[in-house]
Amino acid sequence: MADGGGGGGGGAAAAPAKPSELSRWWDEKLDFYTAFLQHLAKVIPDIYSDEMDSMPEKEEEIIQMTILYPLEWYLFGEDPDICLEKLRQSSTPQLCGKVFKGGETTYSCRECAIDPTCVLCMDCFQNSIHKNHRYKMHTSTGGGFCDCGDTEAWKTGPFCTNHEPGATVSEEKNLECQLNEELIAQARKIFPSVIKYIVDMTVWEEEKELPLELMTREKTDKYYCVVFNDEHHSYDHVIYSLQRTLGCELGEAQLYTTAIDKEGRKAVKKGPYIVCQEAKEDIKKHSSNVSQGALNVKVLHADIMAHQKFALRLGSWLNKLLSYSSDFRQIFCQICLKEETNSEKPCLISRLMLWDAKLYKGARKILHELIFSSFFMEMEYKKLFAMEFVKHYKALQREYIGDDHEKQISVTALSVQMFTVPTLARHLIEEQNVIKVITETLLEELPKCLDRNGKFNFQGYSQELLGRVSAIIFDLRYILISKPTVWTDKLRDQFLEGFRSFLNILTYMQGMEEIKRQIGQHIEVDPDWEAAIAIQMQLKNILFMFQEWCACDEELLVTAYKECYAAVMRCSSNNYSWDKTVIHLCGHTLESKRFKVSADPVSIHLPLSRMLAGLHIQLSRTGVITRLLEFLKSEEFQVQVLIEYPLRCLALVAQVAAEMWRRNGLSLISQMFYYQDVKCREEMYDKDIILLQIGAAYMDPNSFLLLVLQRYELLDSFKRIIPTKDQDLNKQCNTLIEEMLQVIIYIVGERYVPGLSHVTKDEVTMREIIHLLCIEPMAHSVIVKSLPKDENNETGLEKVIHKVATFKKPGVSSHGVYELKEECLKEYNLFFYHYTKTQHSKAEHMEKKRRAQENKDEALPPPPPPEFSAAFRNVAKILNCDIMMHILRTVLQRALELESHLWTEAMIQMVLHILALGLLEEKQQLEKVPEEEVTFDFYHKASRIGSSALNAMNILMILEKLKGIQQLESQKDMINWVLQMFETVKRLREKSYLPPVAAAASKLESTKSNEMQRIQDKEKAERKRKAEAARLHRQKIMAQMSALQKNFIETHRLLYENTQDTQGRDAMEEESSPPIISYTRIALGPKRGPSVIEKEVLTCILCQEEQEVKLECAAMVLSACVQKSTALTQHMGKMLEFSGDKIDPLFMNPDLSCGTHTGSCGHVMHAACWQKYFEAIQLNSRQRHHVEQVFDLENGEYLCPLCKSLCNTVIPIIPLESQKINSEDALVVAQLLSLSKWIEIVMARISGYNKKSTEETQPIAPSLLNKEIEDTSSDFHSILSFGVQPLVKYSNSIKEMVVLFASAIYRIGLKVAPNESDPRIPVMTWSTCAFTIQCLENLLEDEDKPLFGSLQNRQHSGLKALVQFAAAQRITLPQSLIQRHLVRLLGVLLPSLKVESTPSILDVDLFHVLVGAVLSFPSLYWEDSVELQPSCISSACNHLYLFHLITMAHITQIILTTTTEHPSAQIQNDSEEAQAAESFCKEICRITNGCYSQRVPGWYLWDCIKRGITSYLRCAALFFHFLLGVPPPEELSIVSEENQFRALCGYLSLPTNLFLLFQDYWDTVEPLLQRWCANPAVLSFLKGKSTAVSYPRKRNKLIELPDDYSCLLNQCSQFRCPRSSDDETKHPALCLFCGALLCSQNTCCQEIVNGEELGACTSHAIHCGAGVCIFLKIRDCKVVLIGGKTRGSFYTAPYLDEYGETDPNLARGNPLHLCHERYRKLHLLWQQHCIIEEIARSQETNQIFFGFNWHLL
Repeated sequence: MADGGGGGGGGAAAAPAKPSELSRWWDEKLDFYTAFLQHLAKVIPDIYSDEMDSMPEKEEEIIQMTILYPLEWYLFGEDPDICLEKLRQSSTPQLCGKVFKGGETTYSCRECAIDPTCVLCMDCFQNSIHKNHRYKMHTSTGGGFCDCGDTEAWKTGPFCTNHEPGATVSEEKNLECQLNEELIAQARKIFPSVIKYIVDMTVWEEEKELPLELMTREKTDKYYCVVFNDEHHSYDHVIYSLQRTLGCELGEAQLYTTAIDKEGRKAVKKGPYIVCQEAKEDIKKHSSNVSQGALNVKVLHADIMAHQKFALRLGSWLNKLLSYSSDFRQIFCQICLKEETNSEKPCLISRLMLWDAKLYKGARKILHELIFSSFFMEMEYKKLFAMEFVKHYKALQREYIGDDHEKQISVTALSVQMFTVPTLARHLIEEQNVIKVITETLLEELPKCLDRNGKFNFQGYSQELLGRVSAIIFDLRYILISKPTVWTDKLRDQFLEGFRSFLNILTYMQGMEEIKRQIGQHIEVDPDWEAAIAIQMQLKNILFMFQEWCACDEELLVTAYKECYAAVMRCSSNNYSWDKTVIHLCGHTLESKRFKVSADPVSIHLPLSRMLAGLHIQLSRTGVITRLLEFLKSEEFQVQVLIEYPLRCLALVAQVAAEMWRRNGLSLISQMFYYQDVKCREEMYDKDIILLQIGAAYMDPNSFLLLVLQRYELLDSFKRIIPTKDQDLNKQCNTLIEEMLQVIIYIVGERYVPGLSHVTKDEVTMREIIHLLCIEPMAHSVIVKSLPKDENNETGLEKVIHKVATFKKPGVSSHGVYELKEECLKEYNLFFYHYTKTQHSKAEHMEKKRRAQENKDEALPPPPPPEFSAAFRNVAKILNCDIMMHILRTVLQRALELESHLWTEAMIQMVLHILALGLLEEKQQLEKVPEEEVTFDFYHKASRIGSSALNAMNILMILEKLKGIQQLESQKDMINWVLQMFETVKRLREKSYLPPVAAAASKLESTKSNEMQRIQDKEKAERKRKAEAARLHRQKIMAQMSALQKNFIETHRLLYENTQDTQGRDAMEEESSPPIISYTRIALGPKRGPSVIEKEVLTCILCQEEQEVKLECAAMVLSACVQKSTALTQHMGKMLEFSGDKIDPLFMNPDLSCGTHTGSCGHVMHAACWQKYFEAIQLNSRQRHHVEQVFDLENGEYLCPLCKSLCNTVIPIIPLESQKINSEDALVVAQLLSLSKWIEIVMARISGYNKKSTEETQPIAPSLLNKEIEDTSSDFHSILSFGVQPLVKYSNSIKEMVVLFASAIYRIGLKVAPNESDPRIPVMTWSTCAFTIQCLENLLEDEDKPLFGSLQNRQHSGLKALVQFAAAQRITLPQSLIQRHLVRLLGVLLPSLKVESTPSILDVDLFHVLVGAVLSFPSLYWEDSVELQPSCISSACNHLYLFHLITMAHITQIILTTTTEHPSAQIQNDSEEAQAAESFCKEICRITNGCYSQRVPGWYLWDCIKRGITSYLRCAALFFHFLLGVPPPEELSIVSEENQFRALCGYLSLPTNLFLLFQDYWDTVEPLLQRWCANPAVLSFLKGKSTAVSYPRKRNKLIELPDDYSCLLNQCSQFRCPRSSDDETKHPALCLFCGALLCSQNTCCQEIVNGEELGACTSHAIHCGAGVCIFLKIRDCKVVLIGGKTRGSFYTAPYLDEYGETDPNLARGNPLHLCHERYRKLHLLWQQHCIIEEIARSQETNQIFFGFNWHLL
């Protein structure tokens, strides 16, 4: 549809200007096609006149008015807007048809989807029944198609509520709005012309000339040099080439490159042909190098560019039009499929398909969308399109392989939309034999050069080419994904023909890439092996699907088996040598081919043989195996030939394990790994075992074992030939025997294959899971990775896991795991054939450990295996054949003779396992049928004594003797179990032999049994005694280790935050100092309690030397990190100002929008040691300048030497001054010094300083210059009369560190260069002190912890050092500067000191004022002649009055900002406090002349004041505690809201009724109150003209996230970038601080900040979190931590699946739900200011993140 018909024209003069008139003009023409082209020829070149500087909006407006809108008029014959609106309302397409963009989320229902390719878009999924099923989420690679409405794609629920037939429109209404015949006829007239124009211009090859019909004006010399996109040249390479060639700026080159990448082509230069041709040659020259060719550049005429651009716009218009009507779609499809008469050209759609690889990206995208919206929306035409597609399949794939664009933008990617539709797939097989077409294409496109044996050879084959060829293999998989239920003769014949073609591929692969053992010199270059293994992986499921298809039909299965058998025989006969050898052992002989794996070439690639094994299993499973000898005569069935190659393969595995092939390099080891890995083993290793089982079933057992011995090259070892003394050869021989015995165990014991025995697929999966969980408890994802996937990408895990395992829920940081149920442990098989050697050892260790804990013996016998099916029953006979007995007896005999170089314990373990299997087999048979019918006589053969000296002992006798051998102590329990099993089998046989003498036999058995029991009891007692001795020994060692550990902890206390045993560090520890009951616990005023100070002896983590912290000693420092923070902001997302030179940090706004936080990891160093360490880091960094560092040395950053936390400064540790007040003196002073007197004295002192400073430099209090002090009873020196003392002296080292730390706070807090003379340095110190205390108080409240006693050691140590530093810092600065800041602070409270810049009490955070005033107040005691500071009594009074004054201001602040809304349900309380609150409010109302009106009751006001002031009181308590060292009341060490307020008031010398403060000081406070409330800013707020922060402040949390992750994905799908008009997929990132949704990693939203280009997230982080932020990348399901412009890391998302695991990139696709504990952990990471620390740690451990451009996120 056209976007609108408004706006001006601008077309050709010959045609009418109005759309309706142009429509009639076309109607008058006889030939619409000619008239249409003439019109286009006139207007298009003018509209798209400048490709270099195009104006898309204007071009679109003209296109609408001159072409598209008239076309719509011509089509509908009336106003198109009305017609299209009718069509839109009546149109209810059954299919959704949404085409996915790259990165878009798709959903697949695991319960209802026919196959994994059936997916739904977000909207359809949310409105379907599948939302409540087991589903998977995935990120689309682009180009897919929503299958909603396709009944063949879903077992149930094919429609969502939006696309359900008749869901939105009634049938009657729909019929009314169907297209009339006239409209259809008009469409048939217009569409061919439009489509032909689109096709002709799209496939136009000429660069200079247009088609004749479009050349209606004189040709101009106007050309463009056009650069086309490819996937070989990097983004930077293209930018560089364009800059070099065009001489353009970087920004312009980037814009060109972005357009080239996005659209597929871009004009980079315009001008005459010669100029453009020169530019073309230059670009080609600069873009080519040794490793890659030149860029694809063409010179195109301007008119050609214009018409091609419009052809695509016309395609988009047509695409929109087709979405309105099925009739339009059908007409379009008919025209596209119609072949031109008398022309060799294919139909239009075929022309487009065949030209696809030559098109650029933008054109492909539009044409593919046209196909989706037309052919794929109509099932009948989808079938016709599929037939056209298959007709040209070979050509299309050939073009795709030669192309360099990605799969998703190739027309070949559409195959999945057709081949996975079951009915369509059957039709294509029957009518066009698509299987044969695909396999022949594969044969043509796989490497043309075969080796001399006629086999594939992938040496030197490029990975890219292989990736493109694999697309053909995927098409084969798509065709086979749904098995047919009904077979017709034609389908059977065509499938068989395709199967034969597929066998040809397998024939070329059979025995490919043979390898020969390297002898002497190591191989020089590892051969390429990845390609062959990759092909095997891709064919794995296809091989299985062919077998499944064959098994669907009996006749088909028989024919396929014969065909495959014949192909195997042909391959074998080609390679089979007539050079035979005869081997002998134990009286048995075998004639076999002379072949040595260690000397002759061997291959692990045997897909043909393995296909036969799969078909043989299907024969057995379906019961058709009984007819095997009907269609294959016994003399024709050459079993020995069948097993020859897999046996060689397994012998190769054994020899590699024996290190005989180590000179063949890593490539062979890698191939061996994949041969047995879960990705390949089903169609490689497992099938080879099955082939050997087939051999064992059909061959004489002795002949079979002779062949095995020969291929393993072990005949000599069992012929009693004296072996060599060479230890390496003996070791090789022993390993080969172990590997051979293991394979024999697998042949006999591994029966869990449907068809091999009567087991189901679920039982096979259960057994796999049991053996995995025997290794250790595992996460769901780990189990899934370890299980083979079927053709639908499913493992079958969920169906059976609950039967064998229980789920253990995850913790905050761990994932959930499955633990094996107790009753399933009996299924454990020590020699499970899918165990790697590591897994085998681990599982054995875990099982023995468990049995030891349960006080059981350590025997690990095999579980009874399921019975072989009839076709494989003879396999068990190899257990009791002569050769087997000889092998077993030989190995046991060698162990008995203690020939240590000829046997190993593992060998004995395997022999015992084989004996156990034999006995279990015989026992099962004896229990099932009468003894005389049992032909399996393992017991008799094992207990038979031979005539020769070598066979003088039977196996039982040898086993009895082996029990006494020390080297086999660990196998004693297993030997006993085997001997006991011999007795059991013997009893079973004797029971059936001797029924008359049962009583005697029973007695004898009883005696033997008792004897055996006594022996076992004795052995158990001995075992128990040894276990107890071992336990005592362990206990002794553990006690020694514990003692050493305690000693270590004592020595390195700082390493252990939670260590309680401390020596001299209690004050730095977690506030665990014992309570001093005898002292008052009051921090302020004359009753102040004494400071509790203990000796601090700290250990430097660098030099390990101890030092007591003293003022006169060298400085000790704490590593620290200063950072900007918005953790407490009341306006999250508020834009922050960072113009550091203009900021006045003295007054903190009450919204706490951005503060400076100081944290520490708590580790102590000598200042000198730290300086040496930092210098060493700098030196090391200069020497390794090419290595990227985690930290920024230029900004003073480093990693703590101990814990590797990121730090950027150090805090000097300053000891607390001991302060004790004489209570009698203090009370006298208190009586003399009232608040009014104190203010008077302070004002006199300030006035005196003011006069002095005015004479010298500038006044400290400008407001007092023209005023006289009213009361002359106080003079300049009055303040000194209440007690002074000498100034504390600090060592130079401490002073240096104080200056250093203060400078760091100033530099980081204001983002400015260091400047030690800046007057704002002390202000920043007080500010960070106050803000850090507020953050910690907020954190404690958030975590519901008590105020005291619950800080972590690092927080306690850091805060104590910070407060003491802030108190001491004034000694390093001019006192007049401190005084000037103090006067400004007091100006907030004392209006007489107020200046113009002083804020009102509503515009300032009063806790910051309190900290600044208290820390700067001692500067008033400074004298010229002597260095003084206030005495303890003076300080106590100063602190008290400052605190009371500020507290009263804060109460006023709370009352003024209290909301008038109050809970009506609360019971009114007429307490003393409530009455006082009401009285006070009346006073304020009076003072403000009614601007403040009391609309709330007193009880509510008092409640608001208590809640509002608590945070301030808690912060003040922390501050004064760490400043003065006075212990707090016990009530503040427990969480109790009731007692907390009372305790805080007591500690801070406040009455619990806070209004008593005002009553006590009313005469003094009333005038202050009047001045506070009369402030214009206050009055403006009261009148509603401005806003203010209310109290208590809200405590920040990360934004609320939905429980279901799909809701976020839905939000993400609706996201549109505010700066981009295209519909390209974005990567939205959600800010977890403020909830903003940003367009990350995209050039459209990059911003220039301070001349630096930053991505949307990094830029947002600067304003939202002062550079620190947390984002959730929604499409990737990852959290991103940002810590500055160039620093970041990924973090696990708080969303977990039902198995307690995260899912980065939605790789597994399970439904995800919010884990509140993990989200809480993320919240605490923010509130504890540990984000930067987490990033540094992450980058330290994951160096890969350095490659990520965090600044562009």
